[in-house]
Amino acid sequence: MEILYLLIPLAMLILVVIAGFFFWSVKSGQMDDLEGPAYRILMDDDSIKPEVKKQDKEKS
Repeated sequence: MEILYLLIPLAMLILVVIAGFFFWSVKSGQMDDLEGPAYRILMDDDSIKPEVKKQDKEKS
């Protein structure tokens, strides 16, 4: 029974910490766009290669 004097405040402390992390993440915008990152990995962003001029090739 005496262990409850430790476990109940410990559980409440853990609850406050978790709630603090949750509200911090909501406030900082972590949950604004839930679908964007899922589609971003599927997009193929090929980098544009710079065009090499004929003059540059002749000098090399």
